[in-house]
Amino acid sequence: MSSPASPVIRIHPADDVVIARTQLLGGTVLAGEGVTVSGLIPPGHKVAVRAVAAGAPVRRYNQVIGMARVDIAPGQHVHSHNLEFGDFARDHAVGEGVTPTDFATAPATFQGIVRPDGRVATRNYIGVLTSVNCSATVARAIADHFRRDINPRALERYPNVDGVIALTHGAGCATASDGEPLQVLRRTLGGYARHPNFGALLLVGLGCETNQISGLMQQEGLQESSRLHSFSIQDTGGTTKTVARGIELVQWMLEDANRVTRQPVPASHIVVGLQCGGSDGYSGISANPALGAAVDRLVRHGGTAILSESPEVYGGEHLLTRRAVSQAVADKLLARLRWWENYCAINGGAMDNNPSSGNKAGGLTTILEKSLGAVAKSGTTNLVEVYEYAQPVTAKGLVFMDTPGYDPVSATGQVAGGANLICFTTGRGSAYGCAPSPSLKLSTNTALWLKQEDDIDINCGEVIDGTASIDELGERIFRLMLDTASGRATKSEKHGYGQNEFVPWQLGAVM
Repeated sequence: MSSPASPVIRIHPADDVVIARTQLLGGTVLAGEGVTVSGLIPPGHKVAVRAVAAGAPVRRYNQVIGMARVDIAPGQHVHSHNLEFGDFARDHAVGEGVTPTDFATAPATFQGIVRPDGRVATRNYIGVLTSVNCSATVARAIADHFRRDINPRALERYPNVDGVIALTHGAGCATASDGEPLQVLRRTLGGYARHPNFGALLLVGLGCETNQISGLMQQEGLQESSRLHSFSIQDTGGTTKTVARGIELVQWMLEDANRVTRQPVPASHIVVGLQCGGSDGYSGISANPALGAAVDRLVRHGGTAILSESPEVYGGEHLLTRRAVSQAVADKLLARLRWWENYCAINGGAMDNNPSSGNKAGGLTTILEKSLGAVAKSGTTNLVEVYEYAQPVTAKGLVFMDTPGYDPVSATGQVAGGANLICFTTGRGSAYGCAPSPSLKLSTNTALWLKQEDDIDINCGEVIDGTASIDELGERIFRLMLDTASGRATKSEKHGYGQNEFVPWQLGAVM
């Protein structure tokens, strides 16, 4: 990468563009590039360093990020006005980059909560899940009774309980009773019901919904116990009685949930979901590769990382198939991307509808460019398995889960699959938290850190500033993962984020 003294960042010698480290004015001479800037270039945006003919590919990361709409001259701003999405052949080279994992000889540890079945939690919540939107108000009323900001004394006798949270959603009815949409919703709810970060759980329904609690319990192999209770508004006798019953049950559950203690456990029990939101032109240079360096460390210590957001690896999938441990794993990934191509087509969309307006304002132009930066979150280790949305993740190492690119929906699937920690990079300042799993926020640039420090846990903009290396930030992030898994509160937890960000993926028609 270019010297910190340079006004631009060159990622690879073969690139056609460099990235503005700060705002560049017309007439600025780019030393070492032999180029004079023409016009204003915002921070994080691209400057052409060589002529590119109309229709020719433009390269960043030594990878194709799009095709020139018109002839592009050296020094010009390269963005949506002169760069467009274009399909091109990708060499998937399955397994070509597979390497043996260099496992740590002295595994790292964190202070975890060991459940009776041996699973390890990073938090200890009591949850109130809903089968259908119609029971959302009741569920929130039950949880609100125990909110520290509303009733400060409600949990004072239970210092080992992180809180009582209601996770509600807008689905559960108006869908086929035997189709994939309902199966996926139930799989998501089942994953949360089993999640080790819940010490106990209530499941509340209306009574007449398509997503009958009995059907959910049967599909997901759930059983009533001292840890899991279910009931419906209609059977209990209305809103007031249902809220009262829920409060009474939670009060009883708190006694047992509070008995937990933290103890040293191996880092192999960490399952981290990888997210990026509000990405910018720096994401693929700073925060994402720094998170990737932390993921490499976690994998070497026996842990698991879940890369997701299928529309946001599109165009960069060949970097993942190269690291796939088998043809079968690569085929699963490619099959999911073909599904997305079809899904967009039948809904009148296109894969390049992503990036968002904010992404483009931050310097990203095409989905190809965004995806190449997003894949950097995965680090360099082997891709060992591919899962569908909300499926239980059982493999150790780097895995992929098929999810939308919309962060709350994607992270909801990861947590349903078992993620007990989320790491979320942002360049524009995404506001997000996740319950019951803590979410760490990583800024891609120092300007964002200075502006929104109360939302960000670690500043990866130091890479852009030249004050820290990718490897140094990777080590710092890994240590913060361990501290967070041990109970250290994240910025988003302090703000109370997490309940509203539970958004299961709604597939199919709403009838």
